[in-house]
Amino acid sequence: MIASAIGWYFKQRHQELWDMSAQAIKHQKQLLDYFIQKLSLTEYGRIHGVQQRITYEDFANALPLAGYEELKPYIIRTMEGQQGLIWPSDITWFAKSSGTTSNEAKFIPITFECLENNHFKGSKEPVTQYYHFNPTAKVFDGKALLIGGSNKITSDYPNCYVGDLSAILMTHMPSWANWKSAPDLSILVMNNWEEKVERMAQTTMHENISSIHGVPTWTMVVIQRVLELSGKSHIHEVWPNLELFVHGGMNFEPYREIYKKLAPDPKMNYVETYNASEGFFGVQAYKDRTDLLLTTHHGVFYEFYDTSKGPESIVPLWEVQTGINYAVVVTNNSGLWRYAIGDTICFTETPMEGSKFFLFKFSGRTKLFINAFGEEIIMENAETAITKTCQKLNLELVDYTGAPRFHSGSEGHEWIFEFKTNPTSLDEFIDIFDQELINVNSDYDGKRKGNLVMKRPTVHLATPQTFKRWLQFKGKLGGQNKVPRLANHRNLLEEILPFL
Repeated sequence: MIASAIGWYFKQRHQELWDMSAQAIKHQKQLLDYFIQKLSLTEYGRIHGVQQRITYEDFANALPLAGYEELKPYIIRTMEGQQGLIWPSDITWFAKSSGTTSNEAKFIPITFECLENNHFKGSKEPVTQYYHFNPTAKVFDGKALLIGGSNKITSDYPNCYVGDLSAILMTHMPSWANWKSAPDLSILVMNNWEEKVERMAQTTMHENISSIHGVPTWTMVVIQRVLELSGKSHIHEVWPNLELFVHGGMNFEPYREIYKKLAPDPKMNYVETYNASEGFFGVQAYKDRTDLLLTTHHGVFYEFYDTSKGPESIVPLWEVQTGINYAVVVTNNSGLWRYAIGDTICFTETPMEGSKFFLFKFSGRTKLFINAFGEEIIMENAETAITKTCQKLNLELVDYTGAPRFHSGSEGHEWIFEFKTNPTSLDEFIDIFDQELINVNSDYDGKRKGNLVMKRPTVHLATPQTFKRWLQFKGKLGGQNKVPRLANHRNLLEEILPFL
């Protein structure tokens, strides 16, 4: 009865989500007014001369775009116990983010308002969408397997608590969510990732798991360990009622075929989300499309700038266009003001161009690209090319990274790929992958013509667990940590090569 009641609640939420999303611009302007009022009560707002009831143009002129370094002094002072610096109410929780492209940890402030109105409200949306896609779903008849970060909540500073975002969310989950999830919280927040995977697999293989929530790469590790322990060939032999995987954090397409083998039952469904420590930003819009719906009424005000033109091209949501690679800038209800989160997206539909909603696709990171020779390869290009190559050669990807190669007379790209089983012919793999990059990126195509600017890519086939050993060496094993896919320098690639 309780499972049916929870299911009914999520079924009826869908209309509210879409009604609110159809009024995105209205909600964004209301949020801006709310944030300006809050900002005027903070030290950060006073320093920048922000007063209540100013326009977007005044707001944009008064506040500079900020990265973590610009806000860091205010964040550290808040962690030391000072309040009212970047948000009028107290901030005592901070999400520790190791970062995809940086070795330095970041501490992202998490307020009560952000937990309630953004992260928790956002976490309901994939299940809301799933029940709309599948009205007869019985996902709450079983338990949700949660695969998150590996940092326990700590109190290194006497006036605050620090941990991975997933650990903070799990610590604050409502009682009904704890009751319907697995494994136990003491396992979910374990620091040792390898021990955590083992405990997770051992304790959940006998549970009635009906849904999984996690990053595709690390979820795959847990599923494979469960299969090893159980001796089963696919996960539905262990969890026969498994029907949903809510995933995010990376492009799922390179892993889709792998999951079809791990979970072959046709009742298996997938819903993608776009969330980060800075907020929950999007959820899969339609069952059979990968476009994401921008969540515009969850406590985040958005701005965007064209990555080809730089920050001076910044616009609010109501001025975006389709087909442009935008860097994402957010103002949220945790005191991040005009904060460049480092992600890039591309809108596929907007109300200004005939749609009811703002739909988009995640395209990469502002620091994850290769453009050493004018080829302008972004993550979306690389992942489309590797997905198509794997499909043609029936390969199962584990992980990869790419960088420029600067040898005189042999300039081009150098890649490291780890597969479950290596391709039969490395030359065939390189030729197909190279051609797929040519197909998806005209700049790469132009630089590869005649081998004049860029030569054929170099590819290294990694030994098993190469990337795992590197992540372990970096102290970033497990949970929310990901291998940087691209870099416009060779530092990361040179670090990983010795682990082959």
